[in-house]
Amino acid sequence: MRTLHSELPVMEQFYSVQGEGFHSGRPAFFIRLAGCEVGCSWCDVKESWTVTENQIRKISEMVAQTVDSGTNFAVITGGEPCMYDLVELTSQLQKSGIEVALETSGAYPVSGQFDWICLSPKKFRLPLAENFALADELKVIVVNRDDLEWCVEMASKTRPDCRWYLQPEWDRREKVLPLIVDYVKRNTRWSISLQTHKYINVP
Repeated sequence: MRTLHSELPVMEQFYSVQGEGFHSGRPAFFIRLAGCEVGCSWCDVKESWTVTENQIRKISEMVAQTVDSGTNFAVITGGEPCMYDLVELTSQLQKSGIEVALETSGAYPVSGQFDWICLSPKKFRLPLAENFALADELKVIVVNRDDLEWCVEMASKTRPDCRWYLQPEWDRREKVLPLIVDYVKRNTRWSISLQTHKYINVP
């Protein structure tokens, strides 16, 4: 974990609508931190992998921009946000009356206080064992049929009240969606997550 004290590298901040998972359709202010060493081949924000000096921002400024949006819900994403110490950021957001969610691969320790944690595991960089118990939501990206077997292993490590979602990888959605639909009909503990923001053309 990298400790930057009062600053963090930010690729972008914007007010939009959560498009995926449990909070799909909910207005949300997104804080996308820069930097990722996981490197998913299907990542649709590969520009978030690197960090440049001009991306370093004061946490107080990030929080002020979030509050100014009028939101009551912020999503910290990346990149891989858990590469950084998130204690100060989450503390300031929550003190400002904002509910805070995290989107993470789980490959790094989770720091900070969150109201909701979405764990999206990757086969090539598995989550730390401790992070499964923190997940309120498990979101498995389905690229091929093998992922419908792997998801069982991932789900078996979560809490009993964790929400389970299968989400088609965007470029393969037409091929894998029929597989996912059939799977959730036979395994009713699971639900389908879609990238609805791409369908309705919002960032």
